Amino acid sequence: MYSATKKVSAIESGGRDRAMFKRDTLLGEAAPVRGHHAPGLVMLIATLGASVPSIAQPDAVSRTVEIYAQRCSGCHGQEGDGLGPAAERLNPPPRDFTLGMYKIKSSGFDEYLPNDEDLLRMIRDGMPGTAMPAWGDVLSDQEMADLVRHIKTLAGYEADEKPSQQVEYGTQVLGSADSIRIGRELFLERDRCSECHGKDGKGDGLKSLKDDNGERTWPRNLTKPWTFRASNDPRDIYTRISAGIAGTQMPSFADPASDKVLSSEERWHVANYVSSLAKTDNVVRPDNTVVKAAKLVGRLPDSADDPAWEQAEPSTFFLVPQMLAKKRLFKPTNDTISVSALYNEQEIAFLLEWDDRTQSIPGDENAEKIADGQIFEDSVALQLPLDIPSGTEKPYFGMGDPTHAVNIWQWTSGTTDEPEQTSLINARGIKDIERRDAAGAGVQATGTYQDGTWRVVINRALATANPRQDIQFLEGRFIPLALAAWDGSNGETQSRHTMTSWYWLLLKSPAGSRPLIVALIVILAIIGAEFWWMRSASRRRRQ
Repeated sequence: MYSATKKVSAIESGGRDRAMFKRDTLLGEAAPVRGHHAPGLVMLIATLGASVPSIAQPDAVSRTVEIYAQRCSGCHGQEGDGLGPAAERLNPPPRDFTLGMYKIKSSGFDEYLPNDEDLLRMIRDGMPGTAMPAWGDVLSDQEMADLVRHIKTLAGYEADEKPSQQVEYGTQVLGSADSIRIGRELFLERDRCSECHGKDGKGDGLKSLKDDNGERTWPRNLTKPWTFRASNDPRDIYTRISAGIAGTQMPSFADPASDKVLSSEERWHVANYVSSLAKTDNVVRPDNTVVKAAKLVGRLPDSADDPAWEQAEPSTFFLVPQMLAKKRLFKPTNDTISVSALYNEQEIAFLLEWDDRTQSIPGDENAEKIADGQIFEDSVALQLPLDIPSGTEKPYFGMGDPTHAVNIWQWTSGTTDEPEQTSLINARGIKDIERRDAAGAGVQATGTYQDGTWRVVINRALATANPRQDIQFLEGRFIPLALAAWDGSNGETQSRHTMTSWYWLLLKSPAGSRPLIVALIVILAIIGAEFWWMRSASRRRRQ
């Protein structure tokens, strides 16, 4: 649990203490009243407006303190120490403003104080991948500017204080094939970046990371730019590479004391390479809610690398933490999953793909070193209704309900002692679960892990001999489909997992001669009816 006791222990252990000593040394003799040395005094000064007398009037200061209490203190704490009521449930934990260290800044690598625009940007736009929302549509420009000043005072800075050092951008190197190639070489050279981010940037480097407070952190998956705290614009990436991220193990590569220092030109090459890693396929598209299964002639693929999967159209969905039942997951690591489907006259096959920074293998010494606490198996599950609904009504997506049963097909990755396994569950809610023999029902699955990505193939016959227990797949029907995933290195097991709500599966009938024949028959029938009507009308006129 994230608590004041733990925080003090972390400081006493030397992590934040060293950071504060460095920052206080840089900022001068006034430092002893900052941060944890006197948080109550800092809050009193901020409340009275003593640190911002030149611009802010008492009423404005009081209003800013009120806005902070309403909008910010729930996470960041009333005194800005990061110990708000929600703090222990958040990953990453809320920023401790009293330390005066800020992750996303454009001031120099040896400068803790950010530019006002850095703080304003985080307040206005929020921080993707965290619980920090965007306040730009809620607060006025003046209110956000006042909050910037107030947040600075929580660390003992003067409200108008400015950083003395800035990131040096030099001459920007525009993105090109040559620049990206050079950037990749620098990225991999001596494991400069790949040590943490992995050789393909998926965050699967074999290194356990913790911030200065002892909290477990996971390296950024650089292929998912929507999770970047700032953006994946090369200039923003260059800024991170140059300034580092205070309080974390992300260093500055502009620091001449580093044995992996990069010149300004080299940092631009790396920034261009990182920007090029952004995925352009298998991304979440809000308008795509249907997994379209294409029909094949012949056998279906039984492995993830089968070229036949190129004929399937993948659909990607967000994964959210399971919060419906105990035990809940508050700090997920997996955030998206992609689904492709193929079928033939007899079978259906699904390909499930998701990025996972770690291959979780209980019993493996290296895997256990990387895990956050006890390690469990990685896993994925596919949920389908036992009976295909004729309308829009679906089972409850949390394992069905008493009147709407679901089938759950689950694959687990195995341990050093046990191979991968496939499970089958019938459920009518979380308290009414029947575990069945997956092989006996024809459900088979196999998975492969490579370069930070799991790819699992699950298949079964379209129809089974037990329709009262198994879903029977039908062409042309919209079938509800939901997914779940477990990251064993993140302590995820049983009800602690990520999941989706219901989406749809559609087995598309291939375009062939049958629709044309049916259409031709309809047209001929219409022509025949009109010819009969014309002859009948002519006969009546003659009579």
